[in-house]
Amino acid sequence: MAVGEYYDKLETMPQAKRQQHLDKALREQVAYAYQHSPAVKKSFDKAGVKPGDIKTTKDLEKLPIIRKTDLLEMQKADLPYGGVLGSAKEDVERIFISPGPIYEIQPSTCKWFAKAFWAAGFRKGDVVINTFTYHMSPAGILFHEAIKDCGATVVVAGTGNTDLQIQIMKELKVTGFVGTPSFLNTIIKRAEEMGHNIKKELDIKRAWFTGEMLAPSLRKTFEEDYDIDTYQTYAVTEPGGAIAYECKEKNGMHLMDEYVTEIVDPETGKQLGPGEVGEIVTTQLHNPNWGLIRFGTGDLSSYEAEPCKCGRTAYRIMGIVGRAGDAVKVRGMFIVAKQAEQAIKGFPQIDKYQLIVWRKEHRDEMTLKCELKDKTVDQNRLAVDINSKFQDICRIKIDHFEYVSPGTIGEKAEGIKDERKWE
Repeated sequence: MAVGEYYDKLETMPQAKRQQHLDKALREQVAYAYQHSPAVKKSFDKAGVKPGDIKTTKDLEKLPIIRKTDLLEMQKADLPYGGVLGSAKEDVERIFISPGPIYEIQPSTCKWFAKAFWAAGFRKGDVVINTFTYHMSPAGILFHEAIKDCGATVVVAGTGNTDLQIQIMKELKVTGFVGTPSFLNTIIKRAEEMGHNIKKELDIKRAWFTGEMLAPSLRKTFEEDYDIDTYQTYAVTEPGGAIAYECKEKNGMHLMDEYVTEIVDPETGKQLGPGEVGEIVTTQLHNPNWGLIRFGTGDLSSYEAEPCKCGRTAYRIMGIVGRAGDAVKVRGMFIVAKQAEQAIKGFPQIDKYQLIVWRKEHRDEMTLKCELKDKTVDQNRLAVDINSKFQDICRIKIDHFEYVSPGTIGEKAEGIKDERKWE
């Protein structure tokens, strides 16, 4: 377990030495993946690139970007792993399932992940409630192990059951919350409705968030009204977890040294410089048997190269400013346009549709607008059936249904429209 302010020596490594470390780890990852992962070899050969051509992180520009939609198609064509697996199937220790479904393998330990919690102040003596799901998704178990690696006690809560979560937090004297900002906000509001005084009856001192944006106004509410110290982490399931994390300065998120993370032009794949907004593309270096090279997250950000006052020397990404592709993250889950279409267009009653993503009191909401072929159908029953299919495929619930007149939804209307406004 780490001791002191920093989790490991990598966090304060001089930049020149860090670049050498990343380049060396990248060469090893590429060489192994090319030899052992059929999909990687196919991708390299198609691009006319040999493993020896990738000597530095800059050389990654020679390779194509693999996105979630590509990974879905790869796995459909070559079940179960799409050729990405770099070990014998019988040697796989853990399999996680992301919406799609996408099957992902993880190593038995991800101790490096704990540095995101360590930077947020989680230590031995803390009692931390983990409200991320332990079902299929890697979130619950990965965060659980990382909290434990910081020496803290983990309360295995999972999602939902707001009233019970409040009872648990009160009776176990929970000091730390791990989940989404919207769920913590829901818990606080519900606790106040129940007559609880948050500052006097609950012991929560810090909160660690991922899965959705933390609005500045909501952070201000948590910190000023409830004395809860808040931290954000940027995590992506497919390449293996936390990619960047906040320190006590809360001025951007430090990039993990277990990944090569690029900010690129999403159209050309060329790397961009500090301050330029582009797509986050990441290559994991910690799991040689999962040969996912240059995974495009679809999230847009920029990076800051200047050293942080906290003493950590890794570059920082400066928040998420939007989406580059057709996948939208809603309440921690990616909704891919093709998946939404698969769920909704399977109902013959639907002529046209548009899924609207918006925000209500710091919570992501989804409204499905539908034009019906026959207005006499049972609209309530149809909504229930669509939601059941949608949840099966996309693992998230549609909040509202709106049946609109023919012609309301334009012929060229996008299937998913993100109307969220970020402060």
